[in-house]
Amino acid sequence: MNSHTPVISKISRKKKAFYRTFIQIIFFLIIATISINRTLETSLPLVSKASLHALCPFGGVVSVYKFLTTGTFVQKIHGSSFVIMSLIFILAFLFGPIFCGWVCPLGSFQEWLGSIGKKIFKKKYNRFVNIKLDKVLRYLRYIVLILVIVNTAITAKLIFQNVDPYYALFNFWTGEIAITAYIVLVATIVSSLFIERPFCKYACPYGALLGLFNFIRIFKIRRFSPSCINCKICDKVCPMNIKISDKETIKDHQCITCMKCTSEICCPVSHTLELISIGGGKK
Repeated sequence: MNSHTPVISKISRKKKAFYRTFIQIIFFLIIATISINRTLETSLPLVSKASLHALCPFGGVVSVYKFLTTGTFVQKIHGSSFVIMSLIFILAFLFGPIFCGWVCPLGSFQEWLGSIGKKIFKKKYNRFVNIKLDKVLRYLRYIVLILVIVNTAITAKLIFQNVDPYYALFNFWTGEIAITAYIVLVATIVSSLFIERPFCKYACPYGALLGLFNFIRIFKIRRFSPSCINCKICDKVCPMNIKISDKETIKDHQCITCMKCTSEICCPVSHTLELISIGGGKK
């Protein structure tokens, strides 16, 4: 990099990276508080009547068929899940799966566990799975999505709860969790020490659905190749192992809009990797 290459200060980068971490912590604490409040049957302000089912981000999706055919919701799912689903879909249409990268408590939990794995395995972390095998495994979550939706439509019950590590994580002390959900949660925790966001990559049905918005989203991450110095830092920091350095626009179905690769956070050259609208670009 020559002396004329525009850069962003390290202090500014750390501050902007902290914003995302702060948001992740806030949402994680909100969900944890709601779960504990329901278990202890207390009356904490603002969350006294809330429940994980009422705030289930995937609940609206699995309830669509039953709602359209009968006018009612799948067992345990609330109307608020429809509202949350709509809001998340609007955000996904604008910015892609920003819910996955900034809000989802399970995604954040995996990411925090991954920080331990990074200290243990250093550069080898998140590189354990063979590249060819990894590409195949990433489509498993679409199979999970189809199975969950079809089975929920047939049974009118929240089938996914029996294997959902998100629900198990925030209810593991209640004794209401299916053994299969415990197994999936433990597998997610252990694998997070070797692979970043393993459940997100290979099994999350909601992540699979939101990932499709990457092909039509309004604001996309774009790489301005003339100023790119080919340092490949963007490839190294991407939690979803997307090869960003050879793309002009990131349309990969696995992108979670975490913004780690951008010039705001990691790219050493300003205005080289940015989140811009479809009609936007360099002048």
